[in-house]
Amino acid sequence: MNRRNFLYSSGMLAAASALSANAAPLIGHAHGVTPGIQLYMMRDDMAKDVAGTLKKLGAMGYRQLESYGSDKGIFWGMKNTEFQKLAEGYGLKLVSTHHNPMSLTEFEQTAAQAAEIGMKYLVCPWLGPQKHIDFFKHAADDFNTRGAICKKHGLRYAYHPHDYPYKPVDGQLPINVLLANTDKELVDYQMDVYYTVTEGQDPYAYLKNHKGRFKLMHLRDVLKHRLPKGSEEESACDMGEGIINFPKLLSAAQDSGVTYFFVEQSRYYHETPLQSARKNAVYLKASPPAP
Repeated sequence: MNRRNFLYSSGMLAAASALSANAAPLIGHAHGVTPGIQLYMMRDDMAKDVAGTLKKLGAMGYRQLESYGSDKGIFWGMKNTEFQKLAEGYGLKLVSTHHNPMSLTEFEQTAAQAAEIGMKYLVCPWLGPQKHIDFFKHAADDFNTRGAICKKHGLRYAYHPHDYPYKPVDGQLPINVLLANTDKELVDYQMDVYYTVTEGQDPYAYLKNHKGRFKLMHLRDVLKHRLPKGSEEESACDMGEGIINFPKLLSAAQDSGVTYFFVEQSRYYHETPLQSARKNAVYLKASPPAP
């Protein structure tokens, strides 16, 4: 049994036991969760037809967008004001974006552009696996610097951990080092519950023990049984088709201070990204109370 399968059969199931509830539909907009979507999920459609894709997402019921550093930039080849106007025409608002590596000068320019159109967050999406924990301590210093730049412009800065921050480095979890060494007045976090669960960690514990630090969340489900080893995102699935009790999780997330929620699926089963987006939007809008 390799390490990933071991994590799945032991740690992941332990972390997920509190989450499972036969995939009941989650809390909807009426309960305070405004449906959002990360545009990386729609990257192929956006590359072909920005306006048409945004129109479809708005019609599905999404109301908030998170962009990323695409080949056309975070504003998809437009001025910041042009993109926001286009999105708002379809009932959508760009509230955050993941950004590519950039100098502090470039970062400040991006922060100014984001602030001009009322965005709320710039998010670092990637640091990568590292051999020494000191790397993450230095990254925390950089986050604090960028957080101060964002604060100056009326924005917030955040970090999005993938799987590697939950893997020990020099006997410590990088996510814990980052949380401990970043200024809570300057740096927030975006939990991707998929990675928290698949790495055998407890999302409820992180929300509780670091209340107010996680302000954004990525939403996708975790299959009970893995796909064949080596397949991309081998346990990701659409919301409601896996082991996560989203009504309970979303309620706990809101109680801990999470404000922005974005669907982000990266594995598609006999469906297109747009079909997956629609399925997740329907699930978000089905809104029984949390148990």
